[in-house]
Amino acid sequence: MPASNRYEPLAARMRPRTLDEYLGQKHILARGKPLREALEQGMLHSMIFWGPPGVGKTTLARLIATKTDAHFETLSAVLSGVKDIREAVARAKDEQRFQQRKTVLFVDEVHRFNKSQQDAFLPHIEDGTVIFIGATTENPSFELNNALLSRARVYVLKTLGNDAIGQVIDQAVSNEERGLGGKGIKLDPRAREILIRYSDGDGRKALNTLEVASDLAEDSVISADTVQAILADTGRRFDKGGDAFYDTISAFHKSVRGSNPDAALYWAARIVDGGGDPLYVIRRLVAIASEDIGNADPRALEIAMNAWQAFERLGAPEGLLALAHATVYCACAPKSNAVYKAWKAALADVKSNPSYEVPNHLRNAPTKLMGSLGYGEGYRYAHDEPNAYAAGECYFPEDMGVRHYYQPNDRGLEIKIKEKLAWLNKLDAESTQKR
Repeated sequence: MPASNRYEPLAARMRPRTLDEYLGQKHILARGKPLREALEQGMLHSMIFWGPPGVGKTTLARLIATKTDAHFETLSAVLSGVKDIREAVARAKDEQRFQQRKTVLFVDEVHRFNKSQQDAFLPHIEDGTVIFIGATTENPSFELNNALLSRARVYVLKTLGNDAIGQVIDQAVSNEERGLGGKGIKLDPRAREILIRYSDGDGRKALNTLEVASDLAEDSVISADTVQAILADTGRRFDKGGDAFYDTISAFHKSVRGSNPDAALYWAARIVDGGGDPLYVIRRLVAIASEDIGNADPRALEIAMNAWQAFERLGAPEGLLALAHATVYCACAPKSNAVYKAWKAALADVKSNPSYEVPNHLRNAPTKLMGSLGYGEGYRYAHDEPNAYAAGECYFPEDMGVRHYYQPNDRGLEIKIKEKLAWLNKLDAESTQKR
C-alpha cells in the first residue's frame, strides 16, 4: 500500500476506480441507460444525486469526472461559502482557458446552501464554465431552488442491496493493495451476515465497521461476536428531520389506518430505534384516533391520550409499552373518517359563504338590553321537550338552511349513532313546530 494511503480509512481506500467497479445503481448506470450512454460518449450535463448516506454519491461524481477526462472540483456546503464558490469557478475557467478541459464541480450536501449561495452557481452552469453535480440526502423539491433544479437533472440513488453490500465487504477483505488482504484477515460467514444486515444498505458504514473489527480480530479472524459487539450501540440509519423520517411515520399511519397492528408496531419500532421521538408517534396516534377512528370507537382517543400521559410520566423504556398498547388498540379499532370529512365540509362551507348572522333565538341574552332586542326569544330548551329533543328546531343561520356534514358509517359505535340520527330526523320531519 502506498505510504500516502496508509492512514486513509478503508472506505476511502476502497473507492471504485472505474464505473465497472462501481456497485449498485444499475437503474441509472447499467449499459444502455441514458446516463451511462452519455458518459460513454463523453457528454456531460449538470445533475443532482439524491439518496441516503453511503450509497456512492461522491464516488460516482469522481468517476464521472475521470470517465470524461474532466477536471474535478469539490465543495462541501457545510464548510464552504460564496468566496469558495468563486475560487472554484476561477479554477474552472483556468482549466477551460489553458487546458481546454471541462470542470465537474461537485457540491456535497448541497441542500445546506441557502438560496443566495445556490443562486451563485447559476450563471456558471448557464455559460458552461462548470458541470454542476450536487449531492443531497434531502428531497430536492423542498430543499433546492427551482432555478437550480431547472438546470440539473435529478437522479435518485437507492440504498445498496444485500448482494452489493456483500460484494463491497468481500472486495475489502480480499484486496491486498487497498484492502485487508495484505493483513491476512478472514471474515467468519456469520459475521459477514451480521455486517450486511446491520449496515442498512450503507456501504461506508459496512467498511468502517469492518475496519474496526479487523483491528479487534483475534488470530486474524473477525468473529460474529466481534461484529455484534461493535454494532451493539450503533443506531440504524435514520434522518429524524428528513424524508426518511416522514416516509416512516407515513408508513406507520397507513398501517394503523389499514388495521394491521403488526406492521404498525414494526414502523413504530423503526422510528424509536432510529432515535425518533416516541412522543411524536403518540401525537400521531392522537390524530389517528379522531381522523381514522372517530366515533366508531371513541375510546381510541382516550387510550391515545392516556399513552401520551403515561410516556411523559414513565419515559423510556417502560413508557414505550404505552405507545405499543395504544398502537395495537388503534390499529384493531373499527375505522371511520366520518368526523374528519364532516369537519372538512363544515370548514369549506364557512370559507365559501358569508358570515351569516347568528339567529336571535340562539343568541345569549345576559342583559335587559339584549333581551329587549329579541336575543334568545323563542329558544326551545331541549331538556323541557319530549325525548330531550326540540323536534323541528333549526340551529343554522336563517339564510343558510340545514346542512348534514356528519354521515356516520356502519362500523362500531357509529351504527348506533346512525340509527339515533335517523330517528331524530324522523321526529323533525313529523314535527308541527318547524322553524
